[in-house]
Amino acid sequence: MSSSVCLPEEDLSCPVCCDIFRDPVLLPCSHSFCKTCLQCYWNTSAPRQCPVCRRRASKRTPPSNLALKNLCEALQQSRIQSSVEGNRVLCSLHGERLRFFCLVDKQPVCVVCQASKIHKNHDCVPTEKAAQDCKDELNVALKTLQHTLDSLIRLKGTSEEMLESIKNQSLETERQIKDLFVELHQFLYEEEAARLAALKEEEEEKIGLMKSMVTKAAAGMLYLKETITVITQEITDADDMALLQNCKATIERAQCTGQGPERISGALIDVAKHLCNLKYRVWKKMILHVEYSPVTLDPNTAHPCLFLSHELTSLQYTSQPHRLPDNPERFHMSAEVLGMTGLCSGSHCWVVDTGCNNDWILGVACTSVTRNAEVQARPENGFWTMCLRDREYRAMTSPPTAMTVTEKLKRVRVQLDWDKGQVSFFDPADDDTPLYSFSHKFTEKVFPYFYTQSKHPLRILPERMCVTVQQSGTGHPCTVPD
Repeated sequence: MSSSVCLPEEDLSCPVCCDIFRDPVLLPCSHSFCKTCLQCYWNTSAPRQCPVCRRRASKRTPPSNLALKNLCEALQQSRIQSSVEGNRVLCSLHGERLRFFCLVDKQPVCVVCQASKIHKNHDCVPTEKAAQDCKDELNVALKTLQHTLDSLIRLKGTSEEMLESIKNQSLETERQIKDLFVELHQFLYEEEAARLAALKEEEEEKIGLMKSMVTKAAAGMLYLKETITVITQEITDADDMALLQNCKATIERAQCTGQGPERISGALIDVAKHLCNLKYRVWKKMILHVEYSPVTLDPNTAHPCLFLSHELTSLQYTSQPHRLPDNPERFHMSAEVLGMTGLCSGSHCWVVDTGCNNDWILGVACTSVTRNAEVQARPENGFWTMCLRDREYRAMTSPPTAMTVTEKLKRVRVQLDWDKGQVSFFDPADDDTPLYSFSHKFTEKVFPYFYTQSKHPLRILPERMCVTVQQSGTGHPCTVPD
């Protein structure tokens, strides 16, 4: 203890808590107590009585004992300054070696602290064991923090790749949209030019006809004017004998007036022919140049080794994988891809042109199939498929079922009836000969499924479209002229 603090420790201890005074107050009876200890005593025992001599205090708020407070602070400071002896840390309150660790207050304590009122009922363990337990706990926490940090680093890298991929996807999709609309615009421009040319042709034809009529009418008018002039002169200028001598010729000329004016039907432009249902007729003609695909591939699910066409209707394997983001929807272990639209009701079908491809799997897969591990495309894993592998056609049951196919399949039709729980395969080249059918009660969405490890493409064939116009008010179809 510092030489400036010469009182014994007992004189600097609170009679209530037996520790060094903290914020001491002085009662009229000259006894001092910690302010907190005195208030607790007054609240639970005898209000405004001295805990030592039982004398009643006159004030509810006793004054602070500044002198005693300074002595206690000096004692605490001296203990702090001398608390380190070599490598041993001593208790700042009692100067004893810290041999225990309080599990309740999470702090090291000495033997005196352990026996005091503050820690008397607390669980305490030796500092060596507490330190080892603390290290073990911190090591576990460090591993968790490091694992979280590694996950965040990977997430950051993946997010940056996805950010770049999103920009590239947007630019490429924008380019393809513009290209498609350029084709549509070109068709409309050509169709507009053809319609205007037809109008111009009819205009020239009708104008030529009218000009011919005008020319004929003008010639007839000139002849009639000359005839009228001659007859008028005969009547007015010639004497009676001369008039009678020329009477026969004059009457014949007067009667020779030629054909009268003809009224021509259809001389005007046939406006109705050019404008009748013009939008519909152009649209109907456009359908002949537009293909409809029953299935569109989803590039966000495609394995990096698959190359998809710009129309997203064909796929083929490539040995040079694309650099694609590691998104959860993507197949990472096998060359697979799903259709864009999930199916959860009704009947659907699509035809796949397999061509020269000798390594493929076709069918449907449910939403929850595993995409980051290689699994068999079988019903227990959420797949209902058939395949061609090693020149053998098999239905992917468990175990696979060999299929009897006499000739190589150039096309395969996949039909899904979700409500009835059936996935069937047919040979469209042989009058839709059934190949195999699965039965399963579906409980979630399924998607068209494709797999290949061949450089020869699998192509989803487009479907023919037909236009039906319903008669207003009846709901019955009617014929609309082109």
